[in-house]
Amino acid sequence: MDRISAIRNIEDAIRDLESGDADLASTERRVVTVLRTFATEFEDDAGDGTLDAWTAVGDDRAEGLVVLAADEGDARTRVRDLLDEAAGDADDVTFSVERV
Repeated sequence: MDRISAIRNIEDAIRDLESGDADLASTERRVVTVLRTFATEFEDDAGDGTLDAWTAVGDDRAEGLVVLAADEGDARTRVRDLLDEAAGDADDVTFSVERV
């Protein structure tokens, strides 16, 4: 799924919510499904290859974070960068990453 298709699918979900054809919970599920589908089929902008979805497993701050990365090392770096941005210092967080 490309970016434009993902955006259109999310707009459709929001339109259904606004019109009363869907409730908030089902709209959230639709949007999450679109994002997960987009993430698992994502190609990097440079066209050098496919980026995979990786999820962090470990300490509460890291648990469940999902990033797009070419390999495990890049995924760990992206998770650590997100944690640094969110709370300052991620050096004390223990986590691993798994391909989704």
